[in-house]
Amino acid sequence: MNAIPTGVKSNEQSNAHAGVRSMTGFAQARVEENGLRLRISIRSVNHRFLDVRVHLPEGLDAIEPRIREMLRERMRRGHVDVTLHLEPIAQNAARVNTELAEAYLKAAEELRRKFGLTTEPDLLGLFRLPGVVAASAEIAGAAEEKQNEENLGRAVESCLAQTLKQLEQMRAAEGAALVRQMQTLLGQIAERTARVEEIAVRSRPAIAKHLAARLAELLGEAQIDPARLAQEAALLVERGDTSEELARLRSHLDQFGALLAAGGELGKKLDFLLQEMQREANTLLSKTPGVERDGFEITELGLEIKSDIEKLREQVQNVE
Repeated sequence: MNAIPTGVKSNEQSNAHAGVRSMTGFAQARVEENGLRLRISIRSVNHRFLDVRVHLPEGLDAIEPRIREMLRERMRRGHVDVTLHLEPIAQNAARVNTELAEAYLKAAEELRRKFGLTTEPDLLGLFRLPGVVAASAEIAGAAEEKQNEENLGRAVESCLAQTLKQLEQMRAAEGAALVRQMQTLLGQIAERTARVEEIAVRSRPAIAKHLAARLAELLGEAQIDPARLAQEAALLVERGDTSEELARLRSHLDQFGALLAAGGELGKKLDFLLQEMQREANTLLSKTPGVERDGFEITELGLEIKSDIEKLREQVQNVE
């Protein structure tokens, strides 16, 4: 019997594990476009479903649906925190409203002619008049404001795409590490399952012998019916027969390994298999044979199998 389940390839064949992703990761990207400096960070941890929280500067709520849409396209499970930082680049932060400045100058010229003044307009004073110098967004017209929103949306999408790419790379690397750990545990379970099977086969004659000795002790010199002895031995062996549990456990191990090799969204499927594996391990422990030495050894192996299954469960909690 192979120690490694047939569905699990060797550690050297890393390409087979490219599709397994962890739910844990962090990434950050920066973009400077159209006078704006953007920084987006994403932090993700394990969660049963996709739970997204978006943190945006005030006034940018309109772009949140697109951010959520892009995340849903690339992620299936995990608690995800997205934070966007936005600031204007200093040299483009202010603009002169030339139309308003021209209106102020015309009004000043009319006053000069009407009252015969010779004083020239004060340029610095003109800049201090309300609305002449302001942030770009404050003086933009409707068409320009819409264009600014479109530019901002494109910049956010570009920055978010870069951040998601980095996050996917990190989650893939974490996923590959998880696969290596799970492979080791699968191999241990397979080896211990094979050992239990060997002991179970070896113990069958010993069970019949043990039963005969026990009956002889109880009955003394009374004659033992060989047919009845065989019947009682068969019942005892059947109650302690673990062949079905071992066969199902091997089947679950192969399915688990095949899913790891295939990649994709595995977390929920692997978790279901682990529940089934734990059930078989519990039944196995309840059926340990009555022969003392073999019973102790099978119990020890069964407990180690349960421990390995729990370790697998811990790893699976982080698989997308």
